[in-house]
Amino acid sequence: MDINTKKLKKNAFRVSKVRELTASRVRVPGGCCNADVMQQVVDIARKYGNGQIHLTTRQGFEIEGIHMEDMDKVNEMLQPIIDNLQINQNETGTGYPASGTRNVCACIGNRVCPFGNYNTAAFAKRIEKAIFPNDLHFKIALTGCANDCIKARMHDFGIIGMTEPQYEPNRCVSCGACIKGCDKLSVDALKMENYRIVRNEEKCVGCGVCVTKCPTRAWTRSEKKYYRLTLMGRTGKKNPRLGEDFLIWADEDTIIKVILNTYKFVKEYIDPNAPGGKEHVGYIIDRVGFAEYKKWALDGVELPPETIVKNNIYWSGIHYRSFQATDNPHKSTPCGTFGSCIGFIDLTEVLKNLLLMVHQCFDI
Repeated sequence: MDINTKKLKKNAFRVSKVRELTASRVRVPGGCCNADVMQQVVDIARKYGNGQIHLTTRQGFEIEGIHMEDMDKVNEMLQPIIDNLQINQNETGTGYPASGTRNVCACIGNRVCPFGNYNTAAFAKRIEKAIFPNDLHFKIALTGCANDCIKARMHDFGIIGMTEPQYEPNRCVSCGACIKGCDKLSVDALKMENYRIVRNEEKCVGCGVCVTKCPTRAWTRSEKKYYRLTLMGRTGKKNPRLGEDFLIWADEDTIIKVILNTYKFVKEYIDPNAPGGKEHVGYIIDRVGFAEYKKWALDGVELPPETIVKNNIYWSGIHYRSFQATDNPHKSTPCGTFGSCIGFIDLTEVLKNLLLMVHQCFDI
């Protein structure tokens, strides 16, 4: 069977290890859908697949064992799902128009979780509407609080919910539950003075632990929603790393504009010789430089007055390409001395981290 595999993958089908069999990848923005969608997925799996459905790490459904000759019929059956989830589409009945930009995933958020600071699924769907379809390889995740259950810091864009705790002294009974909670579970940003709670605004990370621990609702979440935006976390074979903070106390509009500006940045700087025409955005920033990226990211963005912008970002992580021929990351040897571990240390990363400490100390 003559199949254009590039077209197949763009249409959100997978090239499987079994000839002439594929799998359909169903987008579920925010990881939230109703029972009708699940039943429709089941119907496709039973009629055109092998009856197996994989729940993907990106909160979608992967319908296995589909014959490639049935892809058009599967796309027709996908239409009610696409309509139900309000996915952007170029032409009805043709399935998904792109697969490069991955499904926007999210934790369950404040619809269910007491720790969630916002409706993660609603914001995820708003982002999905703004960015899809697109062939560029972007990964975005949203988490309701600093617990980061979705592992947002392992994505190109990690969006972490924040709240500015509101304190009502007249409801406070000076029990100290919030102080204990902040100390044991967060950053120890609260103290008691004259039987009233004082919050260290510079230290507070907006997690909302004080709100969940207060028995009298003296602490409540702010009506306005705030977010921490982390950048360019990733896994992979070369340099897996966690995303670093870029914006703190940002709003939704700012985050969406930064993401859309990043698409423009990638189109400008992507390596034309990249394999398959794809280059991970984090590696593009590594190559071009954060200062240049920052100009693109904040172009035309009106930041709220309370938003904190990081002047510089220094990523670390493991640099596998930096290992020397004598290095053996799988060899088990004692590390009692600095010399026995020197093969695993990337001195450029040491210098970067030292420079970061200097910047932080002197607020450069």
